[in-house]
Amino acid sequence: MHPETHLALHQLRAADLCAEADAHRLAVQAKRPHAIRTRLGWTLVEVGLRLASPRPALAH
Repeated sequence: MHPETHLALHQLRAADLCAEADAHRLAVQAKRPHAIRTRLGWTLVEVGLRLASPRPALAH
C-alpha cells in the first residue's frame, strides 16, 4: 500500500467522523427541551413518592 493511499483513506475516515460528530451534536441540541421535561417529571414523581410514603415516628 502506497503511503499516499493510506493518507487519503485516513482523511476520508476523519471527514466521515467529523460529519457524524456534527450530526450527533445537532441531534442532542434538538432534544434538550425534552430532556429537561423528563428530568422535571421524574423529580415530581420522586417528590410525590416522598410525600405519599409513611413517615417513621420520631423517637424521643
